[in-house]
Amino acid sequence: MKRTEWLQETRKMRFCEAYEGYRKGSLTQAEAALLLGVCDRTFRRYMSRYDEGGLDALLDKRPVQVSHRRAPVDEVMRVTEQYRSCHMGWNAKHFYAWYRSDGGNRSYTWVKSRLQKAGLIERAKKRGTHRKKRERAPLVGMMIHQDGSKHEWVPGHQWDLIVTMDDATSEHYSIFFVEEEGTMSSFQGVQEVIGKHGLFASFYSDRGSHYWYTPKAGGKVDKNNLTQFGQAMRRLGIEMIAAYSPEARGRSERMFRTHQERLPKELALAGITNMIAANQYLKEVYMPAFNAEFMQPATEEGSAFVPWIGGQLADILCEHHERVVGHDNCVSFEGLKLQIPADRHRCHYVKARVTVLCYPNGHMAIMHGPRKLAAYDLSGKEIKITNTVVA
Repeated sequence: MKRTEWLQETRKMRFCEAYEGYRKGSLTQAEAALLLGVCDRTFRRYMSRYDEGGLDALLDKRPVQVSHRRAPVDEVMRVTEQYRSCHMGWNAKHFYAWYRSDGGNRSYTWVKSRLQKAGLIERAKKRGTHRKKRERAPLVGMMIHQDGSKHEWVPGHQWDLIVTMDDATSEHYSIFFVEEEGTMSSFQGVQEVIGKHGLFASFYSDRGSHYWYTPKAGGKVDKNNLTQFGQAMRRLGIEMIAAYSPEARGRSERMFRTHQERLPKELALAGITNMIAANQYLKEVYMPAFNAEFMQPATEEGSAFVPWIGGQLADILCEHHERVVGHDNCVSFEGLKLQIPADRHRCHYVKARVTVLCYPNGHMAIMHGPRKLAAYDLSGKEIKITNTVVA
């Protein structure tokens, strides 16, 4: 049953209830009118029409009446046949522009509806909810975006491009290629920003697993159960903000479309085919030129960046893993045995709780409280360190 028919039947049943109640005296005229959602005067008109012609007299005649503005059948057929014979594959707006230039006087909606009803063009999918444009941050350093994009930047190689930029100006502070986006690439991007400009106020990203824990797929992030990256941001006092849709990251999405259009062509023109040369090109040539062309002025003067005076930034922007020292003064980590050297502060560190730091370049270090006991290369071999205390 169509909606109009269902409404007509409902209207008749409601009137029968109200009319019968009024005739029996269980409802006043005002109460019966209220039941139908009309005023007293309209209810009296309904009763008069019912007494003269029964329930059929109450039906709305508009659904079955032919509109005096209805187009003749031959006009409809002429439009659909014209589209079918000469304009197949054209979208509705394109065909309507031709239709108007050919002397047609019907509306765009009428033409589109006739073509859709004839099965010549498909109905567009329902659009999503209305979204408001998110205004930029007023000051530089108030909000930093970071995102990655996998693409074939050079023939035969799928790399991830990691970009860290300012929300206020779209200035790129860091841009580089990695084999795969993850915690370490995020640390690297943030470290390059803080090293050049200082601490920023907030960090805006998608809900990637290296940024957030999301208990339910597609749901809200868990702000209490932090990832390694989230813990580092908390240690720095930087607020993390999660984006819940591609539209929320519109600036990043549009920026990556520009990079995907331009970068492969520039790298090919420069004859670059490996990642080391590509990263050098990004830093020395591409990023300065991109910022010069696309960077916008902030809406307010000043900066939200504050100088970094907290000591070794690398010891914060890295993975922290808790471990217990074994009987041989070694720490087991990722299949390696990290030997703690003897020092003058303690006879040994057996069963002591320590923290293994894993840096973006693959090197490691062992911390006991604020003291760095030793540093190691990729193979677990000890390397000399100069700074031993973390501020």
